[in-house]
Amino acid sequence: MLDIFYNRRSTRKFLDKKIEENKIKKLLTAALLAPSSKGSRPWEFIIVDDPALLAILATSKPHGATLLKHAPLAIIITGDKTKSDVWVEDCSIASIFVQLEAEALGLGSCWVQINRRYYNDNITSNEYIHEHFNIPDELEVLSVVGIGYKAIERPPLSDCDILWDKVSKNHYQNRTDFTIPKECEE
Repeated sequence: MLDIFYNRRSTRKFLDKKIEENKIKKLLTAALLAPSSKGSRPWEFIIVDDPALLAILATSKPHGATLLKHAPLAIIITGDKTKSDVWVEDCSIASIFVQLEAEALGLGSCWVQINRRYYNDNITSNEYIHEHFNIPDELEVLSVVGIGYKAIERPPLSDCDILWDKVSKNHYQNRTDFTIPKECEE
């Protein structure tokens, strides 16, 4: 499993190649298996593969969503705020489950944050997506995950990318015995 963590990098450029239905089903299975607080499963998912609708998603906020225009697939991740007060956390877990499964399937992905983002000065990104995708009011859009075959392969992370100084034991800033490998020291 750690290999997936080392290799998963955000992908913003995709090949013009459709994702097979069996892979889409596996992505959704991963999302639907995500844990949630008290088993509430407040998430719901909308798969989008229509280029015109992907173009709409790509304009849902001024920065960071344009990659969706050229993604062959996007999954809109929504949460029912009436089912859970921690829908954001539950949907975040589902989002990352989708991304990890995408990597396991040889696909690239990128999380596009929608919650607390704005389409323009008057409309939130959430409201904009609701308007175009017929989403009921009780559902909030957390994210959209763009998915596709990677056009560019990025190098995996290495042990040198692990920030061991971010780890304390028993008390804050009580450092662990985990150290930066010698080959990574500057």
